[in-house]
Amino acid sequence: MSSCKTNIATADATSITVRGKSLTADLMRQKSFTEMIYFLTCGSMPDARQAKVLDVCLVTLMEHGWTPTSIITRMTIDSVPDQVQVAMAAGLLTVGSVFAGTIEGCARILQEGIHEADADAYCARVVQQYQTNKVTLPGFGHRAHKPDDPRSPVILDVAREVGCNGSYVALLNKLSAAVDAGYGKHLTINATGAIAAVLLEIGVPPAAMRGIAVISRAGGLLGHILEEQNTHAAREIWKLTRENIAYKHPAESEGQHGQ
Repeated sequence: MSSCKTNIATADATSITVRGKSLTADLMRQKSFTEMIYFLTCGSMPDARQAKVLDVCLVTLMEHGWTPTSIITRMTIDSVPDQVQVAMAAGLLTVGSVFAGTIEGCARILQEGIHEADADAYCARVVQQYQTNKVTLPGFGHRAHKPDDPRSPVILDVAREVGCNGSYVALLNKLSAAVDAGYGKHLTINATGAIAAVLLEIGVPPAAMRGIAVISRAGGLLGHILEEQNTHAAREIWKLTRENIAYKHPAESEGQHGQ
């Protein structure tokens, strides 16, 4: 027998066991989807506070309108209308270091700084480093939401209401102050920044956070797929690109670049 082992689950002819619990006797009637995500990710069943915080995070990222994620999903289902899973997967591939997946990057910054003796100095160094490298600081700023991301206060309020606003949330606020000072203007704590802090508060490891974003966004994409099958908005998107993105002969482009 192989030495490889798993702590996740096993099944036989009459039972399914998930992390030591019976799926049918212990989990199916008693636990929510959110609780099961935490259970499978973190290895323990969440308490009511942890479940509440994770739930608000999942709701937050589920939908954000016309984004690359939803547009790609719609374009894909228009091309392969009988393959829902393909369209969902295509859209979810865009969750990364630019959209939604920035939770992980912010969480790692917070995790690295949580034991610093001088948190203010640490935050200032982080901001300076990102400015010097001309890289966007994960968890801050938003293309559409100005001056503040309306989702972030709700996330942080829920964490505060259930008593999950400890040292990571405090460090996020210090980092926010350093961001404003360093950039000379206000940059909002965006939803992914707030989620990073509160997920750390409830014990979710940074390595799992992009996966949490994928789980959340998947729920929203199913709605886009079903609507697209009735409205065919993808065809309109295709039409708009043809009508509004002009073709230029390579020679013309080269001439412009040389000016």
